[in-house]
Amino acid sequence: MPEATDPKPPRLGQRIYRWLDLRTGIGALLHEALDEPIPGGARWAYVFGSVLLFLFISQTITGIFLALYYVPSATSAHTTVAYIVKEVTGGSFLRSLHAYGSSAVVIVVLLHLIQTYLYGAYKGRRELLWISGCVLLALMLAMAFTGYLLPWDQKAYFATTVGTNMASDVPLIGTWIKRFMRGGDEMGTLTVSRFFVAHVFVIPAMLIALIATHVYLFRKAGAAGPPSEDPVNPRLPTERFYPRQVVMDTIIALVMILILGSLAHFAPTELGPKANPAETQYVPRPEWYYLPIFQWLKYWRGPYAIFGIIVIPAITAALLVLVPFIDRRLERRAWRRPIAVGVFVLILSGFVFMGLMSVHDDQRDPSIAKQVSRQHEATQQFMREPFEPEGTASSFSAPVVAVLDPLAAAGKKVYEGESCDACHGEGGIGSAAAPKLAGATAQKSTDELSNLLKKPTPKMIDGGMQAVNVSDEDLKALIAYIKSLK
Repeated sequence: MPEATDPKPPRLGQRIYRWLDLRTGIGALLHEALDEPIPGGARWAYVFGSVLLFLFISQTITGIFLALYYVPSATSAHTTVAYIVKEVTGGSFLRSLHAYGSSAVVIVVLLHLIQTYLYGAYKGRRELLWISGCVLLALMLAMAFTGYLLPWDQKAYFATTVGTNMASDVPLIGTWIKRFMRGGDEMGTLTVSRFFVAHVFVIPAMLIALIATHVYLFRKAGAAGPPSEDPVNPRLPTERFYPRQVVMDTIIALVMILILGSLAHFAPTELGPKANPAETQYVPRPEWYYLPIFQWLKYWRGPYAIFGIIVIPAITAALLVLVPFIDRRLERRAWRRPIAVGVFVLILSGFVFMGLMSVHDDQRDPSIAKQVSRQHEATQQFMREPFEPEGTASSFSAPVVAVLDPLAAAGKKVYEGESCDACHGEGGIGSAAAPKLAGATAQKSTDELSNLLKKPTPKMIDGGMQAVNVSDEDLKALIAYIKSLK
């Protein structure tokens, strides 16, 4: 009688997996994630959610590496980004991946929204799922907006200036919103700092929470399936998420990697000259996904502006968010929902038309086209120049305020709060927009400085200087700070 042989011992990988499973329950987690039933089977139309998750992870990783070099201040932001692009090995490729990735996120979110709407996948106890998706769209657009300023070049500065100025058109609280975003009346270090915190900490934290909520609500409601499926009581045979849908999602993710990598390698994102607030000829334009809004606001001026800026956008947004409560029929096929689909296509076509009109208007105006061409040439010229830290070494070591002088320390807060550093630089070291304050200016008498700050000379006004309108106490503190600069 043959002897019984011992079973083959498990491999190292199997032992590690078993060890992890006993301590974390990873097996049950994978089972829950990969065995999701899909009514009607796997389809290419269902890849957008997974691709968005992949893009979010990609943006997070590339953003972390960029943040390792970035300094969020008006005097250093542009220099550090220029260092990333021109000196850091692979820095230009990494920044381009991040920049193109932000556009890819907006595109995929819109495609996901269109597919979900046309498939009627918001029906059948999926109201909260749809609303969370709309909030995610808003957060993605906010993420792109806050990241646009961070390079602090001409394009970023003036486009964000236009964007924050739009907030002032909101009745009653518009001016407060603009000051809150900017950290004052003008764009400066506080603006960069606030946009950086929002882009790196606040909005990503909200995104993570919303993504987790969205995934939970999706798994709770279940996959909607094709438009012919009943959204409440599915009847079609189901297919597990793994392996076919996983393979489809992976293929699209690899295609996305290939596209973004090719763009980053063959058409790297450019960086223009450092922002110069005194430039009066620059033609600001937002990123492509904000062009429709930019064009729309051109048509609303004067007393009717509130309708174009507040009322109509608010109604449109409300219709989009509340569509699961408005379109209550269980019918999901697009051709049998002519009103709902027609209104959606009309709004979407309007956005596309507005974007194209914005581009057409720029090309039709010779003066704008010529200025845009000059701006593009200036950007290319800057990219050809070797990296050079701005100014001397003192540019990176701003003068120190005497900490023993509480009045000067208070004046430093006034200096930053009034966005004086946007032109005169951090610590009064000067910039391309305004001269330095340390040195001869700081040696002027208190009365001379007070008169100059309250009533700038014509030459100072021509250079962009505005009268400092603060209380006598704050003015005294500001003068003490200026005089402390060495």
